Amino acid sequence: MRAGPLRHRGSLQKQTRVSDGMGGYIQGWSSVRPVRAEITMPTGRTSPVAQQIKAVVTAEIRVRMSPDFKVGQRLAFVDGTYLIEAALSDNDRTMLRLLCSNAVNP
Repeated sequence: MRAGPLRHRGSLQKQTRVSDGMGGYIQGWSSVRPVRAEITMPTGRTSPVAQQIKAVVTAEIRVRMSPDFKVGQRLAFVDGTYLIEAALSDNDRTMLRLLCSNAVNP
């Protein structure tokens, strides 16, 4: 994969437990590493969730092959935060296609 299309800079984040300062923990996000990616194919659709219509925006994000990308992690960019729904490699195992949805609470 050529570096030219990888013009979006962001970070890969995973969910972690963060101390709340009073002896307990809350769920938070911590950065795993910086990422360069190509964001393509933004589409919009609606889906019924609990008798309500919820807007879901999806995107295909292409990154270099790495075992770091897992379902449930998220990618944070300046223009938005995306939750990884699926990670698909190409036949040459040089790049990953990440099928993502917009994260509601960045």
